[in-house]
Amino acid sequence: MIATRTIQLPKLAVQADKLGPFRFERMAGKVLLTADSGEWHFLSEDDFAVFLKGELVAGHPEYEGLAAKGFIRAELNPWDLAAKVRRKRYYVDYGPHLHVMITTLRCNQGCKYCHASRTDMDRVDTDMSPEVVKHAVEMAFQSTNPYICFEYTGGEPTVNMDAIKLSVEYSRELNKKHGKIVDHSVVTNMTWMTEENAEWLMDNGVLVCTSLDGPKDLHNWNRTWVKQEANFPKGLEPADHNAYDQVLHWIRYFNRRYVERGRDPGLWHVDALMTTTRKTMENWKDLVDLYVDLGLRNLKIRPLNPYGFATKTWRVIGYTMEEYLDFYAEVLDYILELNQQGVQIQEGTAAVFLKKMLTPDDPNYVDLRNPIGSGTGQIAYNFDGRVFPSDEGRMLAGMGSDFFQLGELGKSSYRDLVGHPTVRALVMASLLDGLPACHTCWNMPYCGVRPINNYMESGDLFAQRPNTPKCKEHMGIARLLFERIANDTDGKIEAVFRRWTINRSRDEDAA
Repeated sequence: MIATRTIQLPKLAVQADKLGPFRFERMAGKVLLTADSGEWHFLSEDDFAVFLKGELVAGHPEYEGLAAKGFIRAELNPWDLAAKVRRKRYYVDYGPHLHVMITTLRCNQGCKYCHASRTDMDRVDTDMSPEVVKHAVEMAFQSTNPYICFEYTGGEPTVNMDAIKLSVEYSRELNKKHGKIVDHSVVTNMTWMTEENAEWLMDNGVLVCTSLDGPKDLHNWNRTWVKQEANFPKGLEPADHNAYDQVLHWIRYFNRRYVERGRDPGLWHVDALMTTTRKTMENWKDLVDLYVDLGLRNLKIRPLNPYGFATKTWRVIGYTMEEYLDFYAEVLDYILELNQQGVQIQEGTAAVFLKKMLTPDDPNYVDLRNPIGSGTGQIAYNFDGRVFPSDEGRMLAGMGSDFFQLGELGKSSYRDLVGHPTVRALVMASLLDGLPACHTCWNMPYCGVRPINNYMESGDLFAQRPNTPKCKEHMGIARLLFERIANDTDGKIEAVFRRWTINRSRDEDAA
């Protein structure tokens, strides 16, 4: 017989009928309350105890704030709460807005963490054909979303510049009938850029995003340039075979030409992305300083993902999520310090979270949504016409698994794709309101689950979320931000954070 004993836990004094719905977490010596609407409020431990007892009443210094945010049952208007939640989740009313087109798998770089399963430059069979381009554009316009963004990636997408040009021109033609708001964006390593292509991209309003991992030694170590003559644009001298120098040249070129064209540099500029490797952690301050020196206004710190080459080189480039969050905190605090000195730069991941925390709206960032945007907010079209719910699903196919393929252009209808059982499974696996551990988590109003990452790491769309790297990342970053706000005695940090939530439309800038 197994001996057992009963442990008597202290009974909490809670008057639930006097409390609005909330979740809570202790941090920075305080108690954070959060609500489905995205509202939040800090209380001292003593006030939290009074709140739980239902004894925090009118006249108490915290009462009005709690009542306005829906945490006091007597003051709660359920219709107001529903309207706030609906505003936060507006995106579920629309179809996919982000349409990722893999124009080619060819690439002249061999980055240590490459997620895209790149091919060599002579593999023209991995170029998207004109027929597939047109099918992809036609499919995108069937989305019920009034806004469409075409994102061109690869490989190195500008290697197949004809596909980008055809897509832009064909979408412009189709939009005469559909009347949607249409954007185009290219994600390029800049090492295949030419002045002719750069001017065409600016002439046609194609937004440009590149990769800049840090100072010269770091960037060139992360993003190796495969040194074969076929990998360099015509006219580029062998002495110029340096990825870092090429990226800086073209960032400066685009930003200078935007100004010369009379464009507002606050709206029209090159955006840059970085990917964190172990070597990045040794150079974090130099990374930030480089972005500042180049006048780049957004530094989005990104961890490695478990796709492609990164799975083979992890021993050299990888780290734990705890190490990543320590690195992230150093970068965030330094950026905040620079902001208080008048430098205009933001950390991009924080900006996404802060828009959820500090505004009544959601930025609709497809990888940090509830439910996830895979198949509902974005669709990815492979060079060969196969369709996936996201670029990550396509990357998994590049590793040999078609598990997330939704269909094929020319054979599958729009309804076949967005109503595919895989899309439904992804929604179920990322709807935080119904997931154990997530539905009671204080970070639920600001978080998003990545089922495809879960599948890669554990073979399970749902996984044990508190143990997954993405859960640790999202909760860690949200906690860092709330802690900075909680300790912000003079309001200077929150003022910086609120500035990061402001988006200006390019429609404000005359063409």
